[in-house]
Amino acid sequence: MGVTPEQAAAVDVSRREPAAAPERTPFVHRRGWLVRRALLAADLLGLMAAFVIAELAIPGAANDRIQPVAEIGLFALTLPFFVVTAKLQGLYDHDEERTDHTTADDLAGVFYLVTTGTWLFFATMYLSNLASPSVERLTLFWALSIVLVALLRGTARALCRRSVAYLQNTIVVGAGEVGRRIGRKLLAHPEYGLSLAGFVDDWPPGHDPDLEPPAILGGLDQLAALVHALDVERVIVAFSLSRDEDVLSIIRELGEIDVQVDIVPRFFQVVGPGVDLHDVEGLTLVGLRPFRLSRSSRLLKRTMDVIAATLGLIVLMPLFAVVAAAIKLDSRGPVFFRQVRIGKRGRPFRIWKFRTMQTDAEQHKAEVAHLNIHADGDGPQMFKAPHDPRVTCVGNFLRRWSLDELPQLINVLTSEMSLVGPRPLILDEAEHVHDWARRRLDLKPGITGLWQAKGRSEIPFDEMIRLDYLYVTGWSPMTDIKLALQTIPALFRERHAY
Repeated sequence: MGVTPEQAAAVDVSRREPAAAPERTPFVHRRGWLVRRALLAADLLGLMAAFVIAELAIPGAANDRIQPVAEIGLFALTLPFFVVTAKLQGLYDHDEERTDHTTADDLAGVFYLVTTGTWLFFATMYLSNLASPSVERLTLFWALSIVLVALLRGTARALCRRSVAYLQNTIVVGAGEVGRRIGRKLLAHPEYGLSLAGFVDDWPPGHDPDLEPPAILGGLDQLAALVHALDVERVIVAFSLSRDEDVLSIIRELGEIDVQVDIVPRFFQVVGPGVDLHDVEGLTLVGLRPFRLSRSSRLLKRTMDVIAATLGLIVLMPLFAVVAAAIKLDSRGPVFFRQVRIGKRGRPFRIWKFRTMQTDAEQHKAEVAHLNIHADGDGPQMFKAPHDPRVTCVGNFLRRWSLDELPQLINVLTSEMSLVGPRPLILDEAEHVHDWARRRLDLKPGITGLWQAKGRSEIPFDEMIRLDYLYVTGWSPMTDIKLALQTIPALFRERHAY
């Protein structure tokens, strides 16, 4: 469970030695224990359900050597093979280690698991003459398994995140600028399941009112005792001013007591999720790939955009009609809102959105300036105001569920935008993007992106620009697919109608 401020304040480790502490209980890694079993149940349920549905949907011939019930029984005997294959693919182990692991990251492993298992089952049954499952039935099972396993894994993770056992008590080593930034992010994103117990630093700076509590718990030599006293499962090392030798020593000590350790890399501003790790005679290097988007990659991205936008507009046409009627009935003015945004290579274009405000909203912007959640931030400011009185009743609903963004599929078809990409900035915001950050303009702006999947409107301007830079410089087709899938649960998180 999480650490309360009272518990953190009550811990007195000032006289403890950093040496030996009592052994930890076997259930210290509650998140891993919980999620592994939930994912295992999701896999078994998804596979069995898919096989039973396929058996019922495509009945066997009258002269089949084996009855459907017996064939289902034979398939059940192969489930341990699926479990072992999933384990080898790492499909049960990443949630405990990674804070941002989602079902979208599992898709390649699930595809490999189901494909390999399906055709090995077919080959085994056919060669052993135990059964003769039809190709049509196995093909249906294969497709259903991928869908059902992925859906049930997503459901299992959502249920696990509601459990107290999912929380990991976390200490941040280093209370400087980077450490405090991590602390604020942990407090702002409870979906990570990291309960911030406090900070450890030998030379702590002044107090940060945004992080009070939690507080400074002690120095580096007290960290091991704090881990035991507060039942800490994760330690994040974030540029402590302590000597490197002391930090390395405590990291090795934490490894011996089975604690997850995360290290913020130097130059984290340019280290994205797509970096490569390699080594020179055992010395680990972090490889930043040069941004070279080949013609084939651009063609693939454009093809994905056109297919998705075309299908989206066809499927959503009835919804567009309902929304248009609701807007017209709710307030006077046009259905669509057109605004100039900055696109690829700095070229302006007009974005399509459903109108969510009164038609004279721009004239009254100064009157609601005090509501801007970014008004007190450093540097350039975006305008995001919760409970903006200029927003209409229908507009409030559309913004809450991001339905006002759907007409941007038209911009995707006209090649002004992409399905996934950097955030499309208005003219005033684009004037504050300089130097290295202009690399974000190398790709078309997107309907969704890292900024949408990670934090949406709550992310300050400078953080959003950095996320766009990391997306553009680390682009891959799989990145677009994962971000598109990760956007779906982000839409259902509680948010204001900005």
